[in-house]
Amino acid sequence: MGELSRTIQQRLDDAYASLRSAHAEGDTYLADIRQEEINELRRIAANNDIGVEPPRCD
Repeated sequence: MGELSRTIQQRLDDAYASLRSAHAEGDTYLADIRQEEINELRRIAANNDIGVEPPRCD
């Protein structure tokens, strides 16, 4: 796994964790921000032919 792949996967993991927290706290603004971040990271991954793992269900 290359550096870009690792960075994207780590940022996705962090964004999904933050999204779960935002939903749990009822913070819809932060949830919207995190969802857009996730969409953008997934777009970057797809444009670079990088497979990303699905979010973990904690």
